[in-house]
Amino acid sequence: MYKQTLCFIRRDDEILMLNRDYKPTLGLWNGVGGKMEENETPLECVIREVMEETNIDINGCEIIDKGIITWEVDSSFTGGMYVFLVNVDEKFKYETPRKVDEGILDWKKVSWLLEDKNFGVGEILPHTLPIILNNELKYNHFCVLENAKLTNYEVNELSPGGNL
Repeated sequence: MYKQTLCFIRRDDEILMLNRDYKPTLGLWNGVGGKMEENETPLECVIREVMEETNIDINGCEIIDKGIITWEVDSSFTGGMYVFLVNVDEKFKYETPRKVDEGILDWKKVSWLLEDKNFGVGEILPHTLPIILNNELKYNHFCVLENAKLTNYEVNELSPGGNL
């Protein structure tokens, strides 16, 4: 079992993103989420983390399990996180930019997030986000990073109803 969750909250053609004030993604735009607490399921964690970081209660929303992102860093550290997608109505009101404890929240156009050579997002996001947003299946997005650079990316379908 992995120890972290990540959630992308989509409103029409925008995603609510967090520019983090802390490592390991300091200064980069990413979804919201965080570390699981003891005896917490990934779903319970993502609901709690979204509430803590955004003050948005996603309990009444469809929370879609999109699989996992796993990684190997410098041939020594491996890890992973559970990924979720929440679609909110296009009329959903949430004013941004908004400063929160973790950083700055803001709605970002999907096209901006996926723009070639956008150095405001991590190297993994342009690979994973299109699949997370546009595919109904669940995947393991496996990333290899060497010296803070993505050197390999593989995506494999997960078995229905489960994670690896």
